[in-house]
Amino acid sequence: MGLKEDFEAAAAEATNSLPDTLSNDEKLELYALFKQAKEGDCNTSQPGIFDPKGRAKWNAWNGKKGTSQEDAMKQYIEYVAALKAKHGTK
Repeated sequence: MGLKEDFEAAAAEATNSLPDTLSNDEKLELYALFKQAKEGDCNTSQPGIFDPKGRAKWNAWNGKKGTSQEDAMKQYIEYVAALKAKHGTK
C-alpha cells in the first residue's frame, strides 16, 4: 500500500479500534496530525476565549505548522500504532 492508503487505514483504525479512554493530549495529537496531513498548515483564525475546546484543537493543529503533509501522515500512522500498543487494542 502507498502512504495515502496506509494513512486512511490508520484513520479507520483510530476511529474503530482505539478506546474512548484516550487522554485529551492523545486526542489532540491525533487531531492535529490528521488535520495537518489532510489540509496542511492551519488556515483558520484562532477561536475566541469562550470556546476552550476549539481553541485547544486550533493550538494543537497550529503547533504542527511547517510539517509537510507527507510527514504528518507518517507521524499519524506511527502514533496510531503506538496508541494501539499502549492501550492493548488490535
